[in-house]
Amino acid sequence: MNIVEKIFSSHLVYGELRAGKPVGLKIDEVYTQDATGTMTWLQFEAMCIDRVRVPLAVSYIDHNMIQSNYMNPDDHIFLQSAAARFGAWFSKPGNGICHQVNLERFARPGWIGLGTDSHTPTNGGMGMIAIGVGGLDAATVMAGNPFELTMPEVILVRLKGKLRRPYVTAMDIILELLRRLSVKGGVGRIFEYGGEGAKDLNVTERATITNMGAELGATTSVFPSDENTRRFLNAQGRDAHWMEIVADEDAGYTDVTEIDLDALEPLVAQPHSPDAVVPIKELAGTEVHQVCIGSCTNSSYQAMRTVAAILMGRRVAEHVNLHINPGSKQVYEMIARDGSLADMIAAGARMLESSCGPCIGMGGAPATGHVSVRTYNRNFRGRCGNKDAYVYLASPVSAAVMAVTGEMEAPGESSIEAVLFEEPREYMINDNQLIPPSDKPAAEEIVKGPNIKEVPVKGPFADAVHAEVLIKLGDNITTDDIMPAGSAVLPFRSNIPAISQYVFYNIDSSFSERALKAKAKGGGIIVGAENYGQGSSREHAAIAPMYLGLQVVIAKSFARIHRSNLINFGILPLLFDESSGFDRVKQGDHLRIDNIQDIIGGEQRYLVENVTTGERFICISNLNDRERNIIKSGGLLSYARRLCSSRD
Repeated sequence: MNIVEKIFSSHLVYGELRAGKPVGLKIDEVYTQDATGTMTWLQFEAMCIDRVRVPLAVSYIDHNMIQSNYMNPDDHIFLQSAAARFGAWFSKPGNGICHQVNLERFARPGWIGLGTDSHTPTNGGMGMIAIGVGGLDAATVMAGNPFELTMPEVILVRLKGKLRRPYVTAMDIILELLRRLSVKGGVGRIFEYGGEGAKDLNVTERATITNMGAELGATTSVFPSDENTRRFLNAQGRDAHWMEIVADEDAGYTDVTEIDLDALEPLVAQPHSPDAVVPIKELAGTEVHQVCIGSCTNSSYQAMRTVAAILMGRRVAEHVNLHINPGSKQVYEMIARDGSLADMIAAGARMLESSCGPCIGMGGAPATGHVSVRTYNRNFRGRCGNKDAYVYLASPVSAAVMAVTGEMEAPGESSIEAVLFEEPREYMINDNQLIPPSDKPAAEEIVKGPNIKEVPVKGPFADAVHAEVLIKLGDNITTDDIMPAGSAVLPFRSNIPAISQYVFYNIDSSFSERALKAKAKGGGIIVGAENYGQGSSREHAAIAPMYLGLQVVIAKSFARIHRSNLINFGILPLLFDESSGFDRVKQGDHLRIDNIQDIIGGEQRYLVENVTTGERFICISNLNDRERNIIKSGGLLSYARRLCSSRD
């Protein structure tokens, strides 16, 4: 058996481990972050469950950290009170980015975990199956239900040779895989890493790779749990959590891809997609204006120490702004005590708190027309807070060199030397900002500020949809495109009527107004192309369109998490049966779909009539039995309430 099969089989509740078949899995951990967590805990509360029914639940604060008015701090108080009431751990603001802290303090080999963030697979560096989901999926699992997904294909990524450290890093491995496979290359797949090269990577390096598996569209990514895993857990004081998990010698895989680490060179992803990857040397001399180092992808102690060594005794170039956000309080304290922080400050770095920060446009936006090099995982247009900036993705070593030289320059080809630091034998353990579950949960009061609104619930799906195509889009539309982030929008994550005004705002600022008018006439339809909904797990990209009256999204293909979120909120995701169907629809056309309830329960082939042009085409939905019931019910919340009531 391969690693995925071993972990899945030990957690299997129902189904069979065959690609394409639905499986139900027992979940060991669920964690949330504040941008998605407020809605998750509101949904959990709406299920009328007294306490979480998973072994471990953690609520993190790391996204909405700017407290410029009452909304974000009110959300933080709500999340802390909900954690106390329902039996979850609570990670206070400033304690760190959820994935980094979870890797340090909670993740375990052999576990299956869910997180309400698309980069939850970071924990796969620990030998854990960790999957990003929407908040409603997380809430239903915390209510005691198995997690259902379509069994993915398992792809072996065989790493051979060794990285030419310190100039070639784990970041270059995942950038190379993105270069080969694209942002659609992992859809319906889990990437399992192996080979001699995998043994040369420590846990935090592995976590960099599994983190950006999300950019491939993968369900998740996972490394073996071996002696490197044992060393990391020992250093974290968690040696009792170690167990060995390696693939059998005769393990089978759907496919195998091989990367020769000896042949890798420093790489960079160009604007505006993580798969637009080229060697840095091809861009040599390009002026750089901003450098951002950190995020959940590259903010470990090893990464920070290496960056500090490059900066030590040097200065950031005059025209460059350098931002650094260490991934956790643990990392921050360690670089403060060993002198690395002083070296960063002396060189001219602007130190940020341990949070997502500039990665989600929460501060640190580049100037118009400027080039920003970041060690983050996404460089979609506008995600940084300025749609007229140019964001590149590179390793911490590469980024630190560019901060000093002020231009694109491959590390190892400049006069700046880097030093390889190993991970420490012992990490500083200080969990005073991790609040354990209350020992008197029934006495805890859930506190809600005025910006926190009730969860909107849709009624049963209609038997017919006669609606206008409100927008027609191209390939690779991201959840950032659908529901922007940033400091202006994120504070409304607890307030669906308010945040719905921003749906597609950066593409068509009139969309929400037009959608509300269409809602009064029966709703609207979105048409997309390939890989619709890639990127973040934010379910607001489904909740807000549902609130605006959207009934159906028709596309050539969907990203996994977003498709699930659409179903969870009662929006029917349809696929063009033939690609030519896409060309038969224009924005403003009126479409008619009849007998929907019967078709959902039957062969799932829908005759779509374009009333405007008279043309007809076929769409399909490919819903499994559970998804059919969810759509018929009008969404997962209504469906889950009935399940919990019948069980109790």
